[in-house]
This record gives sequence, C-alpha cells and structure tokens, in this order.
Amino acid sequence: MEITLSKYAGFCEGVQRAYDIVEKIAKDPKVKRPIYVLGSLVHNGDVVDKIEKMGVKKVHVEGPLEDFFEKIKREVGTLVITAHGIGPEIYELAKKHGVDLVDTTCPRVIKVQRLAKAFFDRNTQIVIVGEKNHKEVKGIYEWASKKAIFIETEEDLCGFVVDPGKKIAVLSQTTQDQEFVERAAVQIKKKYPQTEVVDSICLTTHHRQTEIKDLAQQNDIVIIIGSPESANSTRLWEISQRINPKSYFIERAEQLNGDWFVNCKKVAVTAGASTPGWIIEEVIEKLRIMNSEL
Repeated sequence: MEITLSKYAGFCEGVQRAYDIVEKIAKDPKVKRPIYVLGSLVHNGDVVDKIEKMGVKKVHVEGPLEDFFEKIKREVGTLVITAHGIGPEIYELAKKHGVDLVDTTCPRVIKVQRLAKAFFDRNTQIVIVGEKNHKEVKGIYEWASKKAIFIETEEDLCGFVVDPGKKIAVLSQTTQDQEFVERAAVQIKKKYPQTEVVDSICLTTHHRQTEIKDLAQQNDIVIIIGSPESANSTRLWEISQRINPKSYFIERAEQLNGDWFVNCKKVAVTAGASTPGWIIEEVIEKLRIMNSEL
C-alpha cells in the first residue's frame, strides 16, 4: 500500500505562530501570572491539553464583556487572544481593567478584520461568506459593528436582500470552501453589479483545498486528520468526500480501521491547519504497521 502525505498537512503559519507565542510566554518569568487563553487557542484538543501542561489555562466569556472583565481582572494576569481573532471591544476593556493582553490573531484574519472596519466606516454594506457561529467570523462581524449580512448556505444566497442604494463588499472566512465563496461572489455580483469582492481566503487554505481534490482522485482512500470543531479540517473532508466516498475523518491514529484498507493500493493523508505534527506522525506510523500486517 502506497502512502502519500500532503505537502500542506498540519499547522498553518498562523497556528504555528500562535502556538510559538504561547510557548514563549509560558516560559517567560516577566509575563504576569496566571496566563489564560480566551477559549481554545486552536480547535484541537491535543494541542489544548499540551498548552495546559505548560501552565496556561482556558477561560470563556460568560455574560456581557464588561461583567466578564470585572470578574477576571483579579484572577487573570495575562489574557491570550486566540489565532481566530476577536472583536474590538475586548481590547478597550482589557486596557480599562488593567488586564495584560497577548494577541496571537492570525495576520490574515487581522487583514479581514481591518477591511470589515474600513468598509463599515465608508457606509458600505458588508456581506460575510462564512459560518456565523465560528469564532473568526464573529470577530469579523464585530469589527463591522455587527452590521454585516451572513451567507452560510446555498439557501442564504437565494434569500438575502441588501440596500440597493449602498455599495456592497463581500468578505469571507479565511478557511471557507473556496468553491462556495466563488459561487457566492458570482451570484451576488449578478444580483448587485456594484459589489466589490475581496479574496480573503488564506493562501494555505487555497493550497490545501486544491491539493485535496487531486489526492481524492488519485488515491483509493483519503485520511483527513483534524478535530470536528475545526472548520478547515471539516472542509477538507467535505471536499474530499464529494470526489471520493472513501474519505475518512479522524482525530488520531487509534481511530484508523483496518477494514478500510482491504484491497487498498494507494492512500493519501492530509490534516487541517490546527492538527499538530506529532499526531500526523502517529497516523503515518500506524498506517505503516497496518500495511505490514495486510
């Protein structure tokens, strides 16, 4: 059985940057303790567990932000903003309540946030193609002063209405399905020709999604490694499965099923942007062992 590993599997630059920052501050005695991450640094339980072993814990916003900061200002020394980013209010409140912030927001997400603010300031109607409950998208929405329209499904494309008197700008979640974003852009521009479409899908996402189509066509089986909470990992699995029904989504090596590989000659392995290298290596090693037993 031939095993092919994706050229783009594992941590993207933004996730690696966030992880490196947290690892660095965890070792820095000058950083105020205790250190908390606002939610999960990345959508991967194994990575979150490793961060907690560094002494960096997780905290969630409960209730209004003002109340949240009133509560945590005596309990938190340093608060880490995750790679997904967050809305502008939290920066103001952290300063007001004397909570140190470490911002690991992916630079590509920051770019979309700033565009959302700039378009709002110009009185432009913003349309966000993405999952409205995803952390990154919520942050972008807040930078647009919560005035954007969401396009999450094909049904949304059929039913949305904007003010025809305004200019329209389309932004997307950086890890959104590229084909869906392109379809959405075409339909929106057809309905509202004055629309400005900004290509905000990150380059790594583009490479992964392009590559997975080839891997799904060229291999008998495709293994996608990632957390079900990870939007970009789920997206890879959805794209692969549309082409190759024998596409399997797993979190770690022990979930591999030997029955999948009977009569399999070629298997491809890829992983989402929040999947650490050590999990990918464990999956590859397990496949090699299974191959020797077939």
